[in-house]
This record gives sequence, C-alpha cells and structure tokens, in this order.
Amino acid sequence: MAQADENTTVVVVGGGVAGLALGTFLLRSGIRCVILEKHSREHVEHRQRAGSLDARGVRMLHDWGVGEAVEGPSPGSFDAAMPLIVDGEKRQWKTADYEDGAFVPQQVLVRNLIRIFLRDGGDLRFEARDISLEGLDTERPLVRYRDATGLAKVIGCELVAGSDGYQGISRTAVPDGFLTCHTHEFGYAWLTVMAGVPADPPAVMAVHSRGFAAQITRGPEASRVYLQCPVTDTVGDWPDERIWSELGTRFGEPVRSGPIAVKQVVPLRGVVFSPMSYGRLHLLGDAAHLISPMSAEGMSLALHDADVLARAVVHQVEKDDPSPLESYSATCLTHTWARQAAAVWMTDTMHDAGDVSYRGEFFRQVARANLENLVQPRTPGN
Repeated sequence: MAQADENTTVVVVGGGVAGLALGTFLLRSGIRCVILEKHSREHVEHRQRAGSLDARGVRMLHDWGVGEAVEGPSPGSFDAAMPLIVDGEKRQWKTADYEDGAFVPQQVLVRNLIRIFLRDGGDLRFEARDISLEGLDTERPLVRYRDATGLAKVIGCELVAGSDGYQGISRTAVPDGFLTCHTHEFGYAWLTVMAGVPADPPAVMAVHSRGFAAQITRGPEASRVYLQCPVTDTVGDWPDERIWSELGTRFGEPVRSGPIAVKQVVPLRGVVFSPMSYGRLHLLGDAAHLISPMSAEGMSLALHDADVLARAVVHQVEKDDPSPLESYSATCLTHTWARQAAAVWMTDTMHDAGDVSYRGEFFRQVARANLENLVQPRTPGN
C-alpha cells in the first residue's frame, strides 16, 4: 500500500450538514480531522436544500456548544404562524411538538458551520477532486484526492466518515453485496421550484383535491414551492405561468409570483442502506439514507448521525473502547427507521387527504381523520 503524505484521526468526505457537524463536534473534542469537499466554498454555501431542524437537532447543536449555528436574523422559530390550507380553509397546526425547532435554510446552517469550523482552527479543503478510499478493511485506510491545484495527495487515517450524499463516492467504496438497499416509492412526485419571492408566513402547506402544495422559506427573498404531480411529469409540463396558477388554486387564493431559477421533478421515496458501516468507513446523512421531504427531517437525521459518530469516536480515543463505534450502525438505524415510519405516515396523510386518485376514497377519509389530530379545532361557526 502507498505511503501517506500526512496522517490524521478522521477523514470526513463531504462538507454538507452531516460532515461539517461531525468535523465541528470532533474539533471541539480535540480529535484531529480533515474535511474534504469536492465543490468550492461558494457552491456549498449557496446550494438550496432542506430548511428546518427539529427540537432535538437544535438542542444537539447547543449541547456541543455551537448553538450559534441556528441563531441570527435568517432562521425562524416554529412558533411562527404555519397555516395548513385544507380545500381553501386555513387551519393552524398544533405546534406543541415543534415549538422548539427552527426554520434554518440549509445554506444558512452550512455557512454558519463552515464559519465556526474554520474559526476554531478546523482543516476544511474545498475543491478536493477525484477522491478515492483504500484499505477500509485495514487499520490504516488511505484517502486519495487531488487538491484545488491538481496536486495528488494521500491522507492516512484511523477512520473515514462518508458524508458525501446519495450520489457520493463513499458508499460506492463498499464491496458489492455488502450493503442492502431498502426503498419505498410513494408513487407520486413533487415539482420543486426555487423562486425569487419570499414566503410569508415562512411555511404554508395545502391539501387539495388537485394534490399537495407548499411554499417554504429559503431566506428573506427566496422560497421553495412544491406541487404534487405524477411521476411521469417533466419540467417541460410546468411553464412558470402554470406553476403560479396551480399554487394559487391549491392555496385557494391568488399568490405572489416571482422569477423562477430552478425547476425539478422529484419522485418521493424513502431509502435506507444497511449496515451504515464497513470496516473503518462509517456512512452518515444522505450517504446512508433518504427520507421523504414531507417530513422535513433530512438535516435532523444528518445531525443525529454526526452526534452518534462523534461521541463514539471520542469514546474510543479517550477510553480505548471501540464498542460505541461497533454499534454505530445499529444505533443510527434504529433511529432512522423510527423517523422513516413517521415520515411515511405524514407523507401518506398529507397526500391521501387531498388526492383521491392515488389510493381512493377510503384512504382519503382515513387521512382526513388523521389530519384532524394534527391541527387546531375549527373555531365556532366554521
């Protein structure tokens, strides 16, 4: 095996929420690590993804001393008004279970974690290309890559954390046949739209016979629009005028339109890879699982993985006890399946309650009954 140019304890592949959180937690515990991110800093800080954290995720960041990552002018509290529009009627969610969470556009959380990690002396290398993993089943894996200048580098380490997303290279480094992929296809898609118009209030959702709809904040002058559509639809089926017209129909009133930067048709599904570890490689975040976006749990799941892995690494380094690392996969999978179960329930409820064409009137009525348990009672006269 080739000799390493340098050595560290953990190499983190991927500089998204999972990787940055893990690196930050390790750095705060005195554990040496290097984060390799294939994209530029500008790209990472501006890519638009999920935008909320549950209460556990917020508490976790505070527990690690980085609560500032969800503080500032952009994030918003779940206690803001969050109407659910059911057939044109505005209802209010029961917020007791969510009031300690936060709306945090992913680019804001990522930007804050990058700032904190670098401020505290972290080693974060952007534009790390052609990353490859070797010797994952040995005591000293090697991570190869080319830096921003094209120079080949080799890092020796004790552990590799694969947090480079569903399309990343970390999971592909695991031998064929070792991982099992569990997948659930919901049977419909979301047209997702990044629009240059604010969401006010920061989250609005609608249940309508034409399908689910939502508009979620992604910053003071941007929002994501979601429209349920058949999986066979293409972006070409949805010109801008149709998008705003359809959103207004499902919301029950005209909506403010704006410039649309990105459109994409995304089939809804849940994915879990098992196990989440192979040798000295541990997968986390989207590299290990995808969850229905209806749950808004993607970032929270990523933080959970980072927390469990960081504590396991610290325990091994400080106590010379590998047992938490050995149980990392089982621990995270237990949590992941619990969140997948909740996500399937919520996704089915929100879509079946409106679109009778998918599973019929029986499930529509079941979903409507479930929905009533999630919203405030109607006021007298309604």
